Amino acid sequence: MKVMSLSLSARLFGVLLLGLPVGQTAAAAPAANVSAAAVAAGPARPGPVQARLNQRVFDRVWDEVRRGYYDPTLHGVDWRAARAQFRPQALAAPDERSLYRVVNAMLDLLDDGHAAASPPAAVRRQEAQFARRAVMGLTLMRGATPDDWTVERIRPGSPAEAAGVQIGWALNSVDGRPWGPDVETFDGRPVHLVLTDETGQRREATVTPRVMEAVQPFVADTSRPGVLVLRVEQFDKGLGPWMGSALEGLPPDVDVILDLRGNPGGRLWEAESVLTCFLPRGQAWATRTGRTGRAVVLRAAGDCGDRRDPLANPVAVLVDQGSRSAAELTPAALQEARRGIVVGERTGGSVLIAQETNLPDGGRLTLSRADFVTSGGTRLEKRGVTPDVAAPRTVIQRRNGDDPTLEAAIAALRASDRAENAGRSSGL
Repeated sequence: MKVMSLSLSARLFGVLLLGLPVGQTAAAAPAANVSAAAVAAGPARPGPVQARLNQRVFDRVWDEVRRGYYDPTLHGVDWRAARAQFRPQALAAPDERSLYRVVNAMLDLLDDGHAAASPPAAVRRQEAQFARRAVMGLTLMRGATPDDWTVERIRPGSPAEAAGVQIGWALNSVDGRPWGPDVETFDGRPVHLVLTDETGQRREATVTPRVMEAVQPFVADTSRPGVLVLRVEQFDKGLGPWMGSALEGLPPDVDVILDLRGNPGGRLWEAESVLTCFLPRGQAWATRTGRTGRAVVLRAAGDCGDRRDPLANPVAVLVDQGSRSAAELTPAALQEARRGIVVGERTGGSVLIAQETNLPDGGRLTLSRADFVTSGGTRLEKRGVTPDVAAPRTVIQRRNGDDPTLEAAIAALRASDRAENAGRSSGL
């Protein structure tokens, strides 16, 4: 079964929130080493049920790429040779983790940050991402290999914070096992973490997951005078109407900041809806081209709630290396239209339009189905968005709660406001 809503999310297993994938691109590990290690790590042979699932999952993934990948040349990859290399390893995989490492090693050949297969446990966590549930309170970023993870965020008030785990530490193991998307945690069941801090010192912590209220995907922050900060965790269903409501009745002297840092992307329709809140309705902002070569112009025609006219207030967009897909095309469109100031760090450069397909075992394949360029003809894939104002945020600043990126955006907007007011007063 295919999930037909187009998505712009990046690799589903790259960032995990308490083991929950939220879509960050990760560097590919060497294919042969990954698959060989995965098979060698488990029992010699899979059971009969696992063996049948292995075959069905692998064949579905291979065939979807062959028939549906946006580039009919598959980036020059000999896909039949890939099948001959990886299928025997996939069929011999003793468990879910081993199978998906083999499948993803094959997908890595495409050199595409969107092409990834998520195991069933990761899919379950993704679907429960914004639900009330048992959590440790960690967001993890994958590095160069499937076993290389770094703590990206600590949720305030969480068990991980209470245990003293710090942003920037490397997670080596959970209960003696390397972390992976298939690792599950349960309310009240302690887990033992082994980590390495930034000095190379070994750190150990026992964390007991507990039920916490849902993390909100969209948050409006009015705590700063004259500034409305709209924090968007991902481009999830309902974002457009929510943003339209948040902007309704906003005084013209209030600056708006869209915080898309660490945002992995999401639904294409919601990206269109966000842009419709700020651009004239019907304005072209991008072009997508599918496997057949037919180009489709994307226009600001989404759902911004009850708003019929674009917001006139000054706008800034915060981005970083974790901003992917829809969180890249949105600032790029506003930047090209001279409608917003982009502040922060260069984005990840993962902006192909992807589609999700459910796999036979409950896993999920994300695959690029269309190419994407901005209205100005810029291809952001592998390139990313360059901010107008460079304002990186260090690990130490994040630990201390300091936010120079946000402060730089506020300063840039105020400078722009002063320049505009000076222009009016001088009659320019």
